[in-house]
Amino acid sequence: MEFQIEFEDKNQAEIVMKALEPEVDSSPSERATVELNLTGKVLDVNITASDATSLRASVNSYLRWIILSLDVLNVNKLI
Repeated sequence: MEFQIEFEDKNQAEIVMKALEPEVDSSPSERATVELNLTGKVLDVNITASDATSLRASVNSYLRWIILSLDVLNVNKLI
């Protein structure tokens, strides 16, 4: 499965990418692999899984981490 997320700007996209990289490097499951690619302000997430359950879990995890990263960035704007 592949999905893309377009951010407000390149800086925001780079921050989220850096936040996700440790998750890619230390994946707890061998049932799914993830590749991240950043082109400008668009983050491309490519998930390959051995079964539907692993795919769903990986997609949910990465989407939650992306949302969390954006929430943290937005809190910093308020401070």
